[in-house]
Amino acid sequence: MTQPVQNAAPASALPAETRIGHVHLKVADLDRAIGFYSGILGFQITQRYGRQAAFLSAGGYHHHIGLNTWESKDGTPPPPGHTGLYHTAILLPDRRSLAQALQRLNAAGWPLTGASDHGVSEALYLDDPDGNGVELYWDRPQADWPHQPDGSLAMFTKRLDLQALLAEAG
Repeated sequence: MTQPVQNAAPASALPAETRIGHVHLKVADLDRAIGFYSGILGFQITQRYGRQAAFLSAGGYHHHIGLNTWESKDGTPPPPGHTGLYHTAILLPDRRSLAQALQRLNAAGWPLTGASDHGVSEALYLDDPDGNGVELYWDRPQADWPHQPDGSLAMFTKRLDLQALLAEAG
């Protein structure tokens, strides 16, 4: 196995506009996964490939999430202590959208694994039907981010007030 280069500076930095375009997940049951990502979270199906794969999107993009059973039909999540996906973070446009997502989760009886205020953002944490971690979050305006006296970010983790968040749902 090749060893990674430690603390190496990149030859050139990626542009600031670089984004993660989509995540593609192996799932055990395609319909169950679609039920979660579309039925509860609200993504729309943009393309389905029979009973083996589907692509889902928000706002008409070709896809933000790919789901497939090509190598995982009826599979089980990896056991604790193994490498793999920690979570997929889904950035919502504003606090109201996060509150509405919480309403949908509550209505579906879907449990949270956590809820945090990080200073720069507020986040809800949960697991999808296959045990993949999901973070739903919104970023505060950059001008409101907490900073240390030297100007560096001062992110933190505090308990998120879910009742106050739900009051934003409208």
